Amino acid sequence: MDATDLQKAYETGERNFSNLKLLEIKLLQSDLSDTNFSQSDLRQSRLGRTHFCRANFEHSNLSESILWGCDLRKTNLNRAQLREADLSGATLADANLEAANLIKAILGGVNLSGANLLGACLLDADLRSTADHRTNLEQTNLSHADLSYALLSGASLRHTNLSGAKLCRAKLGREYGASTFPTDLSEANLQGADLSYADLSGVNLEEANLSGADLTGTLLHQANLRHALMPDGHQYD
Repeated sequence: MDATDLQKAYETGERNFSNLKLLEIKLLQSDLSDTNFSQSDLRQSRLGRTHFCRANFEHSNLSESILWGCDLRKTNLNRAQLREADLSGATLADANLEAANLIKAILGGVNLSGANLLGACLLDADLRSTADHRTNLEQTNLSHADLSYALLSGASLRHTNLSGAKLCRAKLGREYGASTFPTDLSEANLQGADLSYADLSGVNLEEANLSGADLTGTLLHQANLRHALMPDGHQYD
């Protein structure tokens, strides 16, 4: 099956495309909502601006694929391989990315509000806001996710669950000349998170929960810690 066959099958009502091998396919600005691509191999595919609402990509491999601007709302990407995938500007609101592999993925300006990234690996991922679009991670579940070395400058993580997450050497401080948005971690749950040597310069941490967090070598210059719960359990004035 190639991209043309896939589109024709979809247009005739087929929705089950599980266990397919479709390497390097090109399918731009298409509608493939409500499809089942579980355990399929779609590595290095070009799928920009395609609608995948409510699609099932559980255990699928989308590594090095181009998914910029895709509509992936309420999509199941549980344990999906998205290593080095380009998801710039994609909408992943309420998506399930539990235990997904997003190592070195490009997620600039992505909307992940309400998404589940429990235990996901975002090592060295780029989540920086762009000049036009703010990366939205509000109310996302990133509990125990690995965000070590991740770039998060300008992202909104308000009310986000980062309990037990790894943010070692992550960069959340403002990058001048890039996004104009300040990074927002207000009211975020960072209980027990590893923030060692992370850059939180100028970040909004108002009313954030940092109890038990590791702040070894963390840069907090001009960070807003008003009413934040500090690692030792006391509230910052």
